[in-house]
Formats: sequence, C-alpha cells, structure tokens
Amino acid sequence: MISLPEEKILYSEIQKKLFYIIPEKWESIFLYASVIDVPKQKPIGEMYFYYLPKGIIKKKYVNGYEIPSIFNIDEEQYSKLITDIYNLIKALRENVIKAKKKVWSNITISIENFQFKIEFNYEDLKKSEFDSYERHVIWRYNHLDENIETLSKKDKKIIENYNQYLQLHTLPKSNYYIEGVYKQPVKNIIDFEKTLTVEEAIAQSKTDTQSKEKNKKGLFKKNKIDDIIEEEEERTYNNQILNWKK
Repeated sequence: MISLPEEKILYSEIQKKLFYIIPEKWESIFLYASVIDVPKQKPIGEMYFYYLPKGIIKKKYVNGYEIPSIFNIDEEQYSKLITDIYNLIKALRENVIKAKKKVWSNITISIENFQFKIEFNYEDLKKSEFDSYERHVIWRYNHLDENIETLSKKDKKIIENYNQYLQLHTLPKSNYYIEGVYKQPVKNIIDFEKTLTVEEAIAQSKTDTQSKEKNKKGLFKKNKIDDIIEEEEERTYNNQILNWKK
C-alpha cells in the first residue's frame, strides 16, 4: 500500500510514542485499533497493545494497560500518553478520508525484527459476527501465537466458532504498509538501566510499598503535556480494553 508523506510522518510519531511508553527492552510490539463511524455521532473505537519482553528465556506478552501497575507508573499520566497514540491513529484515518482512498475500519501495527508493519482491515465492525471481547480474543490468537489449549473454556469456544466461520466466509482483503525500523537509542519513559524486569517489578511491588510510592513521584515532570488532547473516552476495565467515543 502506497502511503503519502503526511501518513509517513504519523507512522514515525506512532513508533516513537510506542517506544517511549514501554519501560523495558522488548522483542516485539503488537497494537490493535479500530475507528467505527456512527451516523450523526462521533466515531467510536478501541485500542489495545502487547509487547514481548526481551530475554534469553522465552517470555509471555505483556498487556500494555498493565504497565502502570507493574512498573508503578502514574496511571492517569500514562492513560494520557496512550490517548495521544490513539489520536494519532485517528489522524491517520482522517488523512485517508481526505485523500479519498479506501477507508479502513481497524488496523494492526506490528514492530519486530527491525520492521514496522501496518495491516489495514476493511470489515464492517458494526455488522460483525463477533462482539468486542470476542474480536480481542481472536486477535490475540492470530497475532500473539496463543495456544488454543491454554485458553479458558469460554475463549477456546470463541476460537472454535471463529475457525468454523472462516470455513464458510471470506474476510475482506487487507492492505499492508511495511518499512524498516533502524536500531537507534530511543528515549524511554524510564531509563532501561534503572528499570526492573516484569518479574522483579512484581516481586518488589509485593514487598516494598514505600519505595514504589517514592518512585511514582519521580516518573513524570511537573509540567503539563502540551500535545495531549483532553480525553473524552469511556473506560472499561474488562479485559484491559480502553474504549473511545471521540
């Protein structure tokens, strides 16, 4: 898929902000975001992302919305940073509309092996056979290499229904954009050298409450973040998905 210069600038900003909000070294990042048009209303949508920590021993993907609790980062400030990423994704879609190109309903962004990839999908989510929770389970199964045998009974049934659906239906064809990501130092929400691994952070959170409170105060500058657009989203903590109505 050919992208305009304005879109490439947005791609770069999305990458930088994703790199910034992940507080440890990682192998890969996967992000899902949707923007659904509603007649006579503002678009609605949702976004979630996961990253695979870097390490010799194979680790599990970390839900991005669990970062504040794991690494003791101020949740309100972190939520604003995530909202900023979603606003960039909305701007990316608005740019597609202005260019009179085919408008996507949802995207999957992956960053791994020094490659930045976006999958543009065009399914009508308002008429989807699957609800928001089911789509999240299916997305994790497709992109995070989740073993169906390790899923709960409920989630396993969702995947089984999805596979049966694929036997009878053809999904709309996706478009892709791919570019290289060069290895270079990137500013991070916490210095890597000062950051605990997920396991260490969880262990410390259980034994050192006072230290956690002290660290929390020093993670963000007192100055307000000028480029954050005020949030109007409605939050749901079910499955750690943030929903937007903007």
